[in-house]
Amino acid sequence: MAVDPELLELLVCPQSKGPLQLVPLPAEVCGRLVARYREHFGEEEPEVSEGLWCRESGLVYPIVSDVPVMLVTEALPAPEVLPEAAEEGEQAPGA
Repeated sequence: MAVDPELLELLVCPQSKGPLQLVPLPAEVCGRLVARYREHFGEEEPEVSEGLWCRESGLVYPIVSDVPVMLVTEALPAPEVLPEAAEEGEQAPGA
């Protein structure tokens, strides 16, 4: 199950109120996030493979088991998790 596309259209960055773009996350970042959220899932293993990137704030909000984590305190700095963003001067990956 994936995040509902209609929900994604409604979501904005809680910090800047800017638009969000769905982006894949590198495997090592996904592994760190799985470890971070594991305790909240009991016996279930959390799944992380994508995030929501805001160009305006430079933050990536992880999607954990199909639930966007839209807390600024849980967001990741885009240059640390999206090397393409840093190399391309914050341009969208794949753009």
